[in-house]
Amino acid sequence: MNATDRVMQSYGRCCASPAFFDDFYRHFLASSPAVREKFLNTDMAAQKLLLRQGILNLVMHARGMPDTKLRALGCSHARNAMDIRPELYDLWLEALLKTIVEHDKQADATTLQGWREVLVKGISVIKAGYDA
Repeated sequence: MNATDRVMQSYGRCCASPAFFDDFYRHFLASSPAVREKFLNTDMAAQKLLLRQGILNLVMHARGMPDTKLRALGCSHARNAMDIRPELYDLWLEALLKTIVEHDKQADATTLQGWREVLVKGISVIKAGYDA
């Protein structure tokens, strides 16, 4: 099984866990005061829906989908827009991996490495938009 298929199956198991997105944001917000500051006035219910779709977009990009949506996300998160600094994506990735371990009981080292490979590919597209 390739990495994107493994990740899609893992993501399905995570999405089936009702607390997955809440737990992710708990970990992510705990990772840095800079992260907490970015979410001060955020509608978290809406944000969780955006996250669900965003992760799917990252996986679909790794499967060959054009990077149009990720480039648009990069623009909206750029220095002259929401100003989401590139290093915050590293915290995002680590919080997500921590949450996956908690919610996908089948996740092993190979699954987590697949997640990392799949997500880094798309995250690099988003990060590239920061100063574009």
